Amino acid sequence: MKKKVFVLLVVVALIAALCATFVACNKKGTDADDTIKLEPMTNIDNVDVDKTGQVVKSSIKFGLITLHDEHSTYDKNFIDAATTVCAQMGAALVVKSGIDETNACYDTAVELAEDGCDIVFADSFGHEEFMIKAAKEYPNVQFCHATGTSGRIAGVSNFQTAFANIYEGRYLAGIAAGMKLNAMMAADNTVVPKMGYVGAYPYEEVISGLTSFYLGAKSVCPSVTMKTTFTNSWYDEIAEANSATALINAGCVLISQHADSMGAPQVCETKGVPNVTYNVSTKTACPNTYLAGCKINWGTYFKYIIECVKYGKDIPDDWTGGFATGAVEVLELGDAVATGTAAAIANAKAKFEAGTLKVYDCSTFTVNGAAVTEYVANVVSDEAFTPDTNVVITSGNKTYIAESTYRSAPYFGLTIDGISPLNA
Repeated sequence: MKKKVFVLLVVVALIAALCATFVACNKKGTDADDTIKLEPMTNIDNVDVDKTGQVVKSSIKFGLITLHDEHSTYDKNFIDAATTVCAQMGAALVVKSGIDETNACYDTAVELAEDGCDIVFADSFGHEEFMIKAAKEYPNVQFCHATGTSGRIAGVSNFQTAFANIYEGRYLAGIAAGMKLNAMMAADNTVVPKMGYVGAYPYEEVISGLTSFYLGAKSVCPSVTMKTTFTNSWYDEIAEANSATALINAGCVLISQHADSMGAPQVCETKGVPNVTYNVSTKTACPNTYLAGCKINWGTYFKYIIECVKYGKDIPDDWTGGFATGAVEVLELGDAVATGTAAAIANAKAKFEAGTLKVYDCSTFTVNGAAVTEYVANVVSDEAFTPDTNVVITSGNKTYIAESTYRSAPYFGLTIDGISPLNA
């Protein structure tokens, strides 16, 4: 009897061990010891679907969840892209706007899944946990999310995240700013090259963007400095206008932004201060002050995931696109740009495409007067924002911070010299 019990215990233990090994090895982005170690992504700029000619789904329904509506430049960019791509590809589109970063997102995602959507896409950072929750309940629907951090680690096969190398676009927009500053100083030797930046939140995405914008300006105007403010809202027209006004009153002669209303551009137009935008051109609304801008062309990703579903192909857990696929775009140039701006932007863009220019080249900036040789970023997100991955890479003769390489969402969070808060 004891022998039978012993044999039974051994068999149970073996089964348990095999099950544990199977689960551990099948965790998305994790090792068997539960220590998450992310390697650099390999799917950057991959937008080709290996079509076999066998269409799995001839009819696609695409559900889009946006934080605000088309009055927000950020959300309008998503809505416009989805509208265009779905029309081109014959996919049905359902848009749900004004969905807060609360359980309302989960309810909306469920509603879209129940309504027959094959893909449900949400556009705001705070939507992520609710999208993951819905994805677990609807395994036959693809749930995709912009700016999220959990695509590779959530362990949910039908949940994916995506972003783009927009920091390269902001760098090029920064070149337009730097060229304008040079022209202003040449015309008036009392002009001090000080820019202002209206940010939404002091998140890594915003820090990454404002830093790349500054470095682009600095690449052509070495003496430039920049002051920053944060409104603590993605869309607050009054707060953004007030922030722009405060920056101008503090001596900033050029303004840019990572916030989603027309508050800052309208103040700039009224006060005659050059302005660089994000997501949409304000050339028509602000003809005297608009310089340039950049955006993520979400149509690239939308087309890709629709084709993946149509042909039964897997969607990458975490996708990043750049100039090569058209996922990052520089907006039209305004009439107020300095002579030579288009050529300077084209030259830098060619270097990005060739891989010879790196936005966060460590030889081009310092932090507290010191060169950066290591930066351990919070790549594997947790509630404590624990640094976990050294993202400084040396390749050839360049040492640089490799943004959007270990995950699509930005993780650059340093405050470099030359950039300071408005009141500092």
